[in-house]
Amino acid sequence: MNNYHTHTYRCRHAQGDVADYVAAAAAGGLAELGFSDHCPYPDGRWRETRMDMADLPGYVAAIGAAKAAAVRDAAAGRASPKIHAGLECEWAPDLEAFFRDEFLGRWGLDYLVVGIHLYLHKGEWRDTYQISRADELASFAETSCGAMESGLFSFLAHPDVFCYNWMPWDESAVACARDILSTSARTGVPIEINGYGMRKARVSAPGGKRRPYPHEEFWRLASEYEVSCVVNSDAHRPVDTAANLADGREIAKRFGLKLIETLPSWTATPRESFPPKP
Repeated sequence: MNNYHTHTYRCRHAQGDVADYVAAAAAGGLAELGFSDHCPYPDGRWRETRMDMADLPGYVAAIGAAKAAAVRDAAAGRASPKIHAGLECEWAPDLEAFFRDEFLGRWGLDYLVVGIHLYLHKGEWRDTYQISRADELASFAETSCGAMESGLFSFLAHPDVFCYNWMPWDESAVACARDILSTSARTGVPIEINGYGMRKARVSAPGGKRRPYPHEEFWRLASEYEVSCVVNSDAHRPVDTAANLADGREIAKRFGLKLIETLPSWTATPRESFPPKP
């Protein structure tokens, strides 16, 4: 099994550094480990829950050291997970050039993930965890679809996170889900079955207590579309590096979803380190 959604202490709401997660991945028998901590922004926006630009060199260097160590281990015949470097981003059209030129260009990261914790609604940023109106759901879907259409991201993290605060599985929820699922099918961008939602407190919904996400009905609906999915832990602590991967795979199996075991976007010769390009 693999996990491509991993955070470090730099995002200010996770614990541990790169080496701690690599050790946990090795102990858990993971073949590949991708780091996707919350990305920084040049204007410092949302810095309470993500790294600063000043933190990026240390993050990249720590992953580069882990990559180099993994290459040495493989050469010596020692089992070690393959390491990938990425970032998890919010999305808006005006950010695309920054993501492409800075993260994929200058820093040469392997991949970017998009996770819609904040979405654009009538020109303003709104908190996904506080969605309470149907028009806000529609804006969440629009932001999610725009991100997938950008071609910048290897997968859409927790596509059903809107269910955290939207309790009924009603026509508004279904419309939001269908927009996301049809765009995933059309663009070929995988969607994520997210393990972190399984570790969160249950929420009170009309049908009783349930996980905030993954939402069973979202993934049941996903079976009607030609989508592919990836299962990740979304680890915020080293101990959770491989957590709930088996549970996520069970959801994919139960609903007959196409499961991507290894992300297809890696370069043919993975980098051992990531110095910024001149």
